[in-house]
Amino acid sequence: MERELEITKTIAREAGRILMDIYSGDHGVEWKGYDDPVTAADHAANKFIVAELRRQFPDDGILSEEATDDQLRLSKSRVWLVDPMDGTKQFIERIGEFAVMIGLAVNGQPELGVVFNPATNKMYYATTSLGAYLEEPLTTKRLHVAAITDPAKMAAAMSRSHNSPKVDLIKQRLGITKEIQSGSVGLKIGLLAEGQAHLYVHLGAKTNQWDTCAPQAIIEAAGGAMTDRDGQPLQYNIAEIRNLNGVVASNGVLHARAIEEIQKAIAP
Repeated sequence: MERELEITKTIAREAGRILMDIYSGDHGVEWKGYDDPVTAADHAANKFIVAELRRQFPDDGILSEEATDDQLRLSKSRVWLVDPMDGTKQFIERIGEFAVMIGLAVNGQPELGVVFNPATNKMYYATTSLGAYLEEPLTTKRLHVAAITDPAKMAAAMSRSHNSPKVDLIKQRLGITKEIQSGSVGLKIGLLAEGQAHLYVHLGAKTNQWDTCAPQAIIEAAGGAMTDRDGQPLQYNIAEIRNLNGVVASNGVLHARAIEEIQKAIAP
């Protein structure tokens, strides 16, 4: 996976440069659906990433947010999951909490992940065999989740644009009072991998395979956990692109209890 990782990091950095070139100017906004914007930056970064992945790994499948889903990917053992810009709302609002996300699933399991925030020049990356790392301009450090057991000392990574009363209730029941807001799902999971946050909960079906593959590779390589809200594994390279049963990520220590409280909160 070392070759795949180095190539993916290079692709993510160049895609980030494309985003930043547009970020500094005027960018028009289109709407794919309710509360679901897309910009020229998404399309430009997507075009570059997909073309490079096809050139470097012609035998692999690709599933990207901004490209038509080619069902031939379902016959492939290796599939790249791409979100050319996670956090488009924050890009539009010129809040620098967006990221290029590229993950590789092998036989349905996340094996490699790169999450790059070009606004801060922070890159989270991992493979299952090499571990998880944070690369910044002057340093690269190995990532480990915080092994905190006291919920009163924990923080939840929360969405900047979506408030959930049920998630607030779950935090209250767990005894978590602190929170850190961020736009991109990948950057929120990065906070967990760094040990700055300890829990992320998304109860709905608004995340997709490309939102979670790279972050899951990173959080698990850092010693944490990511499942759906029932505690079941997330699935990759299946026909249904949405994570229908939500997403829960944690430092691992808190995971089982978090799932218990989530089940109580969503019970009829």
